[in-house]
Amino acid sequence: MIIIHGSIAARADTLDELLRLSLEHVRRSRLEPGCINHGVAQDAENPLRLVFYEEWMDSAAVTAHFAVPESRSVVAEAGRLATAKPMIRLYEAQPFKLKP
Repeated sequence: MIIIHGSIAARADTLDELLRLSLEHVRRSRLEPGCINHGVAQDAENPLRLVFYEEWMDSAAVTAHFAVPESRSVVAEAGRLATAKPMIRLYEAQPFKLKP
C-alpha cells in the first residue's frame, strides 16, 4: 500500500475556494481504481492549512491517479490559491503482524 500525506496553506481570501476544490478532488479520487482512502481536513491549530491523507493499493494506482487530468488541474489551481508550494510525501507501507 502507498500512503500519501500532504498539506497546503491557503490565504485568508482563498480558503473557501481551496477547501471547495479540495473536497471535489477528494470525492472524485475516492472513485478511482485502487483508492482505499482519501480525505482532507483543516488543521485545528491553523485553519488556513489543509491536510490530506490518502491510501492507495499500489504504486500503479498512484501513478494512474496523478495522470488523471483533473488531478493535475487541481495541483495547478491549488498552487495559485496557496501561500506556498504544497507539501506532498509518499510512503510505502509494509504489512505488519502483531504477535499474540
